Amino acid sequence: MEASLQLQRFSSYGCFKIKPFLDSFPSVKTTQFTPWRSKCSVICLSHRVTASAADFSKRRHRRFSKGSTPKGFTSKTRISTQKRKQQKNNEQKEDSSIPKLSEFVEPNNREIELKVDEVENKEEKEDLSSIGKELDIRLSNQNVVNGNGNGIIIGDVVGLEKKEISSENGTASIGLEKKEIGSENGTASTLRDVVSKGKHIDDTKTDEVVTVEVESVEVDEKTVQDKSLQLKLEMESNLRKQEIEGLADENFLRGDKFFVYPQIIKPDGEIEVFFNRGLSNLKNEPDVLIMGSFNDWRWRSFTVRLNKTHLKGDWWSCLIRVPKEAYKMDFVFFNGQNVYENNDKNDFCITVEGGIDVFAFEDILVEEKRMELEKIAKEQAEKERQEEEQRRIGVEKAASEAERAQARIEIERRRVILQQLMKKAAQSLDNIWFIEPKEFKGAEKVRLYYNKISSHLTHANELWIHGGHNNWNNGLTIAEKLVKSEKEGGDWWYAEVVIPDGALVLDWVFANGPPNAATIYDNNNQHDFHAIVLKSIPEEQFWVEEEHRIFEKLQKERKLREEAIHAKAKKTTQMKGEMKERTLKRFLLSQKNVVYTEPLDIHAGSMVKIFYNPANTVLNGKPEVWFRCSFNRWTHSIGPLPPQRMLPVDNGFHVKATVKVPLDAYMMDFVFSEREDGGIFDNNGGRDYHIPVVGGIVKEPPMHVVHIAVEMAPIAKVGGLGDIVTSLSRAVQDLNHNVNIVFPKYDCLKFEHVTDFHYQRCYSWGGTEIEVWFGKVEGLSVYFLDPQNGFFSTGCVYGRGNDAQRFGFFCHAALEFLHQSGFHPDIIHCHDWSSAPVAWLLKDHYMHYDGLSKSRVVFTIHNLEFGAHFIAKAMVHADKATTVSHTYSKEVAGNPAIAPHLHKFHGILNGIDLDIWDPFNDKFIPVSYNSENVIEGKQAAKKALQQRLGLRKSDLPLVGIISRLTHQKGIHLIKHAISRALELNGQVVLLGSAPDPHIQNDFVNLANQLHSSHADRARLCLNYDEPLSHLIYAGSDFILVPSIFEPCGLTQLTAMRYGSIPVVRKTGGLYDTVFDVDNDKARAEAQGLEPNGFNFDGADGSGVDYSLNRAITAWYGARDWFNSLCKMVMEQDWSWNRPALKYIELYHATKKY
Repeated sequence: MEASLQLQRFSSYGCFKIKPFLDSFPSVKTTQFTPWRSKCSVICLSHRVTASAADFSKRRHRRFSKGSTPKGFTSKTRISTQKRKQQKNNEQKEDSSIPKLSEFVEPNNREIELKVDEVENKEEKEDLSSIGKELDIRLSNQNVVNGNGNGIIIGDVVGLEKKEISSENGTASIGLEKKEIGSENGTASTLRDVVSKGKHIDDTKTDEVVTVEVESVEVDEKTVQDKSLQLKLEMESNLRKQEIEGLADENFLRGDKFFVYPQIIKPDGEIEVFFNRGLSNLKNEPDVLIMGSFNDWRWRSFTVRLNKTHLKGDWWSCLIRVPKEAYKMDFVFFNGQNVYENNDKNDFCITVEGGIDVFAFEDILVEEKRMELEKIAKEQAEKERQEEEQRRIGVEKAASEAERAQARIEIERRRVILQQLMKKAAQSLDNIWFIEPKEFKGAEKVRLYYNKISSHLTHANELWIHGGHNNWNNGLTIAEKLVKSEKEGGDWWYAEVVIPDGALVLDWVFANGPPNAATIYDNNNQHDFHAIVLKSIPEEQFWVEEEHRIFEKLQKERKLREEAIHAKAKKTTQMKGEMKERTLKRFLLSQKNVVYTEPLDIHAGSMVKIFYNPANTVLNGKPEVWFRCSFNRWTHSIGPLPPQRMLPVDNGFHVKATVKVPLDAYMMDFVFSEREDGGIFDNNGGRDYHIPVVGGIVKEPPMHVVHIAVEMAPIAKVGGLGDIVTSLSRAVQDLNHNVNIVFPKYDCLKFEHVTDFHYQRCYSWGGTEIEVWFGKVEGLSVYFLDPQNGFFSTGCVYGRGNDAQRFGFFCHAALEFLHQSGFHPDIIHCHDWSSAPVAWLLKDHYMHYDGLSKSRVVFTIHNLEFGAHFIAKAMVHADKATTVSHTYSKEVAGNPAIAPHLHKFHGILNGIDLDIWDPFNDKFIPVSYNSENVIEGKQAAKKALQQRLGLRKSDLPLVGIISRLTHQKGIHLIKHAISRALELNGQVVLLGSAPDPHIQNDFVNLANQLHSSHADRARLCLNYDEPLSHLIYAGSDFILVPSIFEPCGLTQLTAMRYGSIPVVRKTGGLYDTVFDVDNDKARAEAQGLEPNGFNFDGADGSGVDYSLNRAITAWYGARDWFNSLCKMVMEQDWSWNRPALKYIELYHATKKY
């Protein structure tokens, strides 16, 4: 009969090494009380067979078949009962640590450990259903080895469909047959045969444990593994289903529109989003979609369609993959069109647990941005390389065609000349010269005979032939000395000459010496001598080859020129870069008495230490200093960092803090305070502290700056104002900001300096039509305004009686142009009295317009001597005001126009344009030079200057003066300096003119006087000459600037650019830029500089004498030191590099108003 067998593995028994699966099953719960079914899911294999003794004794004994063993069984040597008992006892000793099987059965039952041996091939079948007891089969705790009397069971699960027990002569056997294991979906897989061998048992000992040994069990591990995993997944699925149903009920009762499973969202995993359509705005919509992203909608957006679920109610769901970079999930639901459920416009969001934080995510974004920018930059670089290659190929092709055409033209010219020459050429000239042999060709050696007595070389001690070929095409190629010949009939001499290859005609003259040493020539009465090469190559072939040679020569010359230009441009760029780097370091070091960083150059993504000296600030004496920092002008996405208490440095008065610089930083911003919650702040006078960050992946957003001015170099320059408008604009534009200039269209403009000049539009204002023209000047975008009322058709910039009216009209017209054109400038920069009206006209008439409402005005005073009334009014309305040097700002601080507005008044030094004033690329000087060859360059320039002006070419100290001749420039000191320089055995060159005719005439008389007394050592050029000014800067040893007052001064800066040493009076910008080599070492060091010149106080001749005496004495007595001084001043940066940085900071501070 059939018996229902419960098979259960006890965790405390380690009888078998079960490898395939050791975890719980996902969908079926197996316990001691789980009944067998004929078709069932995979369940656990019991390790024991349990039956009551009474039941066992009632069973009918089976006969053993004597045939072959049943399928799955193998024969086994019989073992005696005594030996089996002995074996059993030994095994029990070995396994004494294992719990007794009796611990797991009821008291009225006993465990039978069966050892089955030699089962007959044919067994009688018996229905086990009549037994009425459940058999709990336990397989013995022993290692069973196939073929050695033991068996192997591999796997956790064996289903038994038929169980047979055979007995004969008191011995029982149990047969375990192959069973198909069914799955829930009805599929079946077959386990390997499970075979057991029986052994006879004495039926009188029914209370003894019978051991069942199973051998030759081979189970397909992979199949069992797969089925076990499937069951585990089914169990987990059922459990998940129950949990989700519970969550759905809970959320529905609470009125929540959605929930997720699992409830705790982990990164890099999958979740299921459940949405109750019936509780939302989408209750009547047939489609439900979820649209979302992660990390505040900044990462990995998605849109997924939801499907109806099996849950009670109107629940829809979908699966969402959560990326490993997520810290929050943001989403809304919608119908795929325009109906949304978005949490009352607040969107839905869920926190992701255990992942990165917002700061780490910012780093990820920055890194991704960096990689994207690198990719774009690489693609752009490749595109530019290809475009450049195509451009180069095109240029090369055009140049080659031009060179070939030039070669053809040159050949035609030479052909005509040579053909005429060949007609005149001969093979000999009677009694004067002849050649042996008569017929010769190129590369052959001939003897050329000359009759000395036939010419005026009769008395020459030596005779030489100077020769060439083809009308001297390649210049002098033959130089041979003639020797005496034994020929009679005259005084014959000869030279052995190798005929040049490719020669059609041989050309020569005779002389009394070698080239460069001869003084007497016989040149055939200025026609030279010519002989035909009779055995030359065919003439047409010669001209083809000659054309090719000319073409190759032109190509080679061009390529050499291009290489030289390229090398020079590369060197120029390198020098500019090095100078910029030095300037930035100097700028940072100049603040070292207050604040500095380590390292000085702050790199994005690095750690930086900030050192601060409160003793030199408003926080002097405070017990604590707190550091407050952010980046990118306080706009960085991470916001201001938490206040950080600064720690004292071991030695010194500084305190320090450490900050990590983000990868997307371009500027570091910070202030200091006395307490964590504020108190007194050091914010650098309202401008905050800012230090540039290099290497960041984000660049500073550009500002839009518009200059409104009436002078601009080089198209309409009268004084220094024109230079500054152009140079400052270029420097700010080079820092990646947008710069435009609005300018009058004078009829006297130098249009040759304007490119892309064209008419743009016309507008009406002020009772007239105003034409707008556009052009590029020095790379700057300039809008030219041309009113039809004739205000600027006067042939000059200044000097009309209505200048104030003309420029006032222009200022208003410029603002109207900005308004009508839709410009939105951040800064409008106006200059001096001539464009001062912009400051109040903007505030009075244009602040209510959107385009100009946020514009701020910066007003620069270049010279307070003119237009004080206009300047005073502009100071009232300007948001910020500057002048052109720090010292000049202090000198004019008491002026009534300035004094009430000192809080917004700043001194920023001017610079010079390194492209205009560049001795390395200056076409007006004979030798290009930089600091490496300054001595050679200046010596060549001095010789050229002396030659041009008719001065003595001697090595004397040369003093140069380049100046407008006005009282401001100290004309009485200029006259005294000329006299003193001549007394010290120097040379003097003056270049300048006077707007005042009386002063001009005075200097004309002085020039005439000096021409009579010191013609070879003094020259006054009383007009402005741009090329000559470059030569004077380069050729002078000293440049004198003795101004009575000088707001900034560009002359001394240009002098140092050319390696000339400035000699100046201590005033305004002259004092800020020239540091006396004897008296200003400490002042120079405070600015991060070396002393660079000579200066003097006072406004009389004694001050001039003091400086000139020291300067010229050093030139004579310490030439090596003086030369090193020239090299050093050339390397100082007086460009717009540093002033531009200060103006950028000022512009940013102005925008805050």
